[in-house]
Amino acid sequence: MAVNPERQAAFRSTDGIVLETAYLAHPGRLAYADPARGIHLYHGDALEVMKAMAERHADGCFDLIFADPPYFLSNGGITCHAGQRARVDKGTWDKSRGVEENHRFNLEWLRRCQELLKPDGTLLVSGTHHVIFSVGYAMQQLGMKLLNQITWQKPNPPPNLACRYFTHSTETILWAARTEQSRHRFNYAAMKAENGGRQMKDVWSITAPKKGEKRLGRHPTQKPLALLERLISAATDPGNAVLDPFLGSGTTAVACARLGRRCVGIEKDETFLKLAVDRLQESSTATPGQE
Repeated sequence: MAVNPERQAAFRSTDGIVLETAYLAHPGRLAYADPARGIHLYHGDALEVMKAMAERHADGCFDLIFADPPYFLSNGGITCHAGQRARVDKGTWDKSRGVEENHRFNLEWLRRCQELLKPDGTLLVSGTHHVIFSVGYAMQQLGMKLLNQITWQKPNPPPNLACRYFTHSTETILWAARTEQSRHRFNYAAMKAENGGRQMKDVWSITAPKKGEKRLGRHPTQKPLALLERLISAATDPGNAVLDPFLGSGTTAVACARLGRRCVGIEKDETFLKLAVDRLQESSTATPGQE
């Protein structure tokens, strides 16, 4: 199969993270490339794209991976959105396949993330109670070192319409190092300064994505830019490489671009991938401090 030389060249980056051979090794494609900012987005299945990358990087190539995987909570229930009743149906990608199959999926994508991390790299995974316990168990099965359980508290969560449970107002973010021997990076001084000179705790109150962050479109599990910027700032240095295997609306890539980190994103849904590209293109022309 012949590949256009210009398309091949687009897969190269200064440190070899993005490779032209990946185009031949998986059914995905490079949908967006910004070499100046070190941003590359793939359209394809995360497992297949990560497999192709791992085949060429036996020692890992990413300093940090942030993942917001399917929560498996689209079960036809009812929630509240914008003050109105709405069905919990985010898409087929979010439907449960049963406890055992869901865990097998989590174990597999986490295994591939572990392969792509540098020896001292770390992994951040966000989720609700529907998925996070499986993720934590899988991390332990793979011999990762659990570093922190961060609780993202939402000041204005949607009300609980069933009135049979406490109102869901938090998400958990698990932070783990590749192995028990990893010497992970943590920018303690920066986090302390951001917290007014006091040690930053593991419970963060951050509002949901601002209106401006959804101006070009929205994703059902979109994370606030402030949350991703804090996570990336805490666990990486400028110029480090970040992977997001479930890119969604592209918040991780936008945060990396704003913070001077390189980023590779993978997204299977073309609609969400286009939204991510639109946000990145807008951010490339934004003035400093602009949302």
